[in-house]
Amino acid sequence: MKKNFVLPDSMKNATTHYCPGCGHGIVHRIIAEVIDELKIKEITIGIAPVGCAVLAYDYIDVDMAEAPHGRTPAVATGIKRVQPDKIVFTYQGDGDLAAIGTGEIIHTALRGENITTIFVNNAVYGMTGGQMAPTTLIKQKTQTTPLGRDPSCAGFPFNVPEVLKPLAGTAYLARGTVISPKNIIMLKKYIKKAFGVQMKNGGFSLVEVLSPCPVNLRLEPIEAYKWVEENMVPYYPLGEIKDETK
Repeated sequence: MKKNFVLPDSMKNATTHYCPGCGHGIVHRIIAEVIDELKIKEITIGIAPVGCAVLAYDYIDVDMAEAPHGRTPAVATGIKRVQPDKIVFTYQGDGDLAAIGTGEIIHTALRGENITTIFVNNAVYGMTGGQMAPTTLIKQKTQTTPLGRDPSCAGFPFNVPEVLKPLAGTAYLARGTVISPKNIIMLKKYIKKAFGVQMKNGGFSLVEVLSPCPVNLRLEPIEAYKWVEENMVPYYPLGEIKDETK
């Protein structure tokens, strides 16, 4: 009998404790597959912050470190500078990277640190109860915006790659999503390319991933994926946003 599913070598054989429909597990598998294909498992170090993203070390089977909330790029910078022969990546959510960690990610990009960031954007604070995040969409209802996000008092959603694009230190920026098999295949290409940039000492790379949080969207998983497609993708367009490797 042909075996259709094979666990990546860089992924632990563990039962998920993510909520039904959460996209984190898909992203974990993509990262593990990329690490295997690039044959970099023994030299890869991942940095996880506070939030749902911290659970990455329960599933991705490489050396991992934990950082204080928002300080993930700073910790990654220190590790990479001390061990420049290692492949160092951060795995961050929108509350971590785009709120408390805004300063860290911008200055990491400005310095052109040779690390890779995987940024999961689900438009809400997931672990702490569904409050508005910097990436929450206009009119989107959350625990702290029950009438919908109002830009007159809460500002506008944060387009992270577009903000980082003009910075000279950024070598590769892309945005993908997990909402369909076709998109997952494309997302894997982006993530593999981002790791490849680091392997060639090309500078800072970041891939944003649009992903659903069904529990805090208060939608069934299938509906949550449709919500991402119909609401997030128009505001956060998919594709390669900057590619200095061309």
